[in-house]
Amino acid sequence: MSLHAGSKLGPYEIQSALGAGGMGEVYRARDTRLDRTVAIKILPAHLSSNPELNARFEREARSVSALNHPHICHLYDIGKQDGTVFLVMEYLDGESLAQRLQKGPLLLKQALEFGIQIAQALATAHRAGILHRDLKPQNVMLTAGGAKLLDFGLAKSTPALVGGPAAAVSGMTPSTPTMTIAELSSPANPLTRQGTVVGTYQYMAPEILQGAEADTRSDVFSLGCVLYEMVTGRRAFEGKSQLSVMTAILERDPEPVSQIIPTSPAALDYVVKTCLEKNPEERFQTAQDVKLQLKWIAESSATKVETPTAPEAKPWLWRAIAALAILVAIAAGAGYMRLANRSLPVTRSSILPPSGKSFVTMVPASGPAVISPDGTWLTFTARDDKGKTLLYVRPLTSLEPQALAGTDDAMYPFWSPDSHDIGFFAQGRLKRVRANGGPVQDICEATNGRGGAWNRAGVILFSPTAQAVLMRVAAAGGGKPEPATTMDVTKTQNSHRWPHFLPDNRHYLYWARSALGAGEQSLMVGSLDSNDTKLIIKGVTTASYASGYLLFMREQTLLAQPFDPSRLELTGEATPIAEHVAINGPTGVPEFSASETGTLVYQTGEAGGAWDLLWYARDGKPAGTVAEQERYYYPSLSRDNKMLAVSLFNGAQGTADVWVLDLQRGTKSRLTFGTGTQISSTWSADGKTVFYSSNTGGATHIFGKAADGSGSERTVLASPEASEVPYSASADGKYLVYSRRLLNDAKGNVDIWVLPLAEGGKPFAIVQTPFSDVGPSISPSGKWMAYQNNESGRTEVYLTPFPAGGARWQVSTSGGADAAWRADGKELFFLDPSDAMMAVDVDTPGSTPKLGAPHVLFQATGVQRQVGSFVVSADGKKFLVNSGSMKQGSEPLTLVTNWTADLKK
Repeated sequence: MSLHAGSKLGPYEIQSALGAGGMGEVYRARDTRLDRTVAIKILPAHLSSNPELNARFEREARSVSALNHPHICHLYDIGKQDGTVFLVMEYLDGESLAQRLQKGPLLLKQALEFGIQIAQALATAHRAGILHRDLKPQNVMLTAGGAKLLDFGLAKSTPALVGGPAAAVSGMTPSTPTMTIAELSSPANPLTRQGTVVGTYQYMAPEILQGAEADTRSDVFSLGCVLYEMVTGRRAFEGKSQLSVMTAILERDPEPVSQIIPTSPAALDYVVKTCLEKNPEERFQTAQDVKLQLKWIAESSATKVETPTAPEAKPWLWRAIAALAILVAIAAGAGYMRLANRSLPVTRSSILPPSGKSFVTMVPASGPAVISPDGTWLTFTARDDKGKTLLYVRPLTSLEPQALAGTDDAMYPFWSPDSHDIGFFAQGRLKRVRANGGPVQDICEATNGRGGAWNRAGVILFSPTAQAVLMRVAAAGGGKPEPATTMDVTKTQNSHRWPHFLPDNRHYLYWARSALGAGEQSLMVGSLDSNDTKLIIKGVTTASYASGYLLFMREQTLLAQPFDPSRLELTGEATPIAEHVAINGPTGVPEFSASETGTLVYQTGEAGGAWDLLWYARDGKPAGTVAEQERYYYPSLSRDNKMLAVSLFNGAQGTADVWVLDLQRGTKSRLTFGTGTQISSTWSADGKTVFYSSNTGGATHIFGKAADGSGSERTVLASPEASEVPYSASADGKYLVYSRRLLNDAKGNVDIWVLPLAEGGKPFAIVQTPFSDVGPSISPSGKWMAYQNNESGRTEVYLTPFPAGGARWQVSTSGGADAAWRADGKELFFLDPSDAMMAVDVDTPGSTPKLGAPHVLFQATGVQRQVGSFVVSADGKKFLVNSGSMKQGSEPLTLVTNWTADLKK
């Protein structure tokens, strides 16, 4: 109900309206008994009948009445009349802090004084077991007696917090409405909204936005926001929408106070920054701690100005003191300049992998070690002797790295701009995790990621597959990724990868791979604001920007060249800063990383990642070597087990060609001679033809050639709207199964299709989902197809009827990929997530397969999953594994501090 002047609530006579909020209307009134002015807050009529809200209103009254402090608004009375529940509060004569801030920031002395008073009020409330939960400038009144803290309408009684431990608020749900005590309704004083999150977004602690319960440290975060705004006149976290504000709170740190107000002391930077830490454990734990820090700053010489008594001072004395001060300043300045001009030394140190483990940096599913933007953390992937790969972090002040739980099979890590979180790829998803540990958060699908970058606006750029444009997505997750770049097929580009944001957080570097070879690989600059791109340099690896330089590789030399990020141009000569730096040949990413603070980390080694084709028996014992120390892609065994087709990578050209190895004679011959990349070979049923994919013409399509090398290649399938990769041919010679990805599908979804090999055969789909399906393998009988699908969030192996498709049966139970059949169709093999070779008995007497329990044959190590993992002999007794050396990645990392000093000599 709305009250008019002259109406009464008990002994209280309404004088005028003051404002309204989601849980109350506020009026100025006169207490006729005591003849004093009061503020009355009533529950709106349409809510008065709600028993739950009435009870909440009474709880508010009890909470506020327990507080007795000169800087907390007093509660005088509670009443009910004609169904209207009301509170009687102290009337405060003054203006809200929000209204005062419309005129600009407060003087430092004044801001500290009010900050101390607000902190005192919070500390008192916390000791009484009461949280505020909605501290903001609108809820602080500035009166002649100082600051007064209003509106404990979001408070919830908890056990007393004497001694300062942070007690969580129980019983409060995100749907609890907001309550206000003395808010004024104006554009400058926006009222707290009744909504799904308790509090006001701009001042809400990150843990509350993420659904955690509030405690005293949540109020401390809000206090930090208010302190920041009082001193700078700006909100600590701003945005054009609630989502952008929340993203800022979760992802960004505000500009330091001293950068906005240069006269503010450094100690205040520390206090505000500590209040605003994202992790509650890193904040001040009590408001009392904040009060003591602010009091120390206020009393320190940094904020006091001593005024000499003029009558006692002699003019000549002040002139002498002034002259002396100037001399001292000149001397100090000269000393400082000498110190500043003296270069800090360049230091180099080695970082070894964790004990009993090796760095995972040189296989396709890996990535370089990455230094955090602030230069204090290092993250990398490492593998133990059982093949388990995890993400590790190491503070550079510590000798011991820590494994991050839940990061199995992580690859290509990258840092958030505040150095608090790490993005990475695993199990076909883009994910994030806190550097100090915690639950892993899923962001979006990324079936075979190739690098990511994270800017201060909470945008992540990433490459979702090995052949895709860059995508953009909110780091907070839950949004739909959108294309950020467009593939230039006229320049035979087939992959955009390894993004890196420039200082403006809008422009970014990325690497555009070309099918024409290493000389045409391009370093580009793109923008979040447009589709415009700019070529920076050709024939180099991907690059990063740090300390005013572009860092990139030519062959195995790491170079630094001055770069103007405002003009997006190289401005000087390139200078070598490290030799023999390793390059992950299969993916084209160099093994180095630089921070914004002059710290560089790199790994020496070969340009590449070479591995072996090794035979293993069913018990895991070595059974011979087919080939060593090459980059072998997608080995394929002929049905008679006499020939092996495999692609070999050409590092100089950045391409690959199919070769055929005669396993009986021990010879090999080159089958293809295309200018692009020819991979994923599979044999025809009669062994006379090798099918393979080639991107020589730009997009990837299917070709065939006689296995003995005679004749020329022929086009088997080349759809103008899709790329195709062959996987398996049926034993009767009628069908070829292949993967199909639409060229305009930025998400990189892959479906499984069937191509009838008879002339005029029309392709058709057998498995289509919005998820990633790869690795199809037709059974020897031709009645079933094994394939893998990650729609459950984990890649599993399934069976489906062939060629009809439709029904399916799950084969693996704890993750699986790369299925292969025994020649009689009675056994199916696959790899589990830890690279254990698994076997499942298969009986297919009718329309429903009978599947045995998966069991381990042996533990494989160093399996090259991304480029074809294994093939099995016809009798199922031997397995040819595409296996990387466990020694790869054992080379130490080199850590360099102040690396730019060498460039200035």
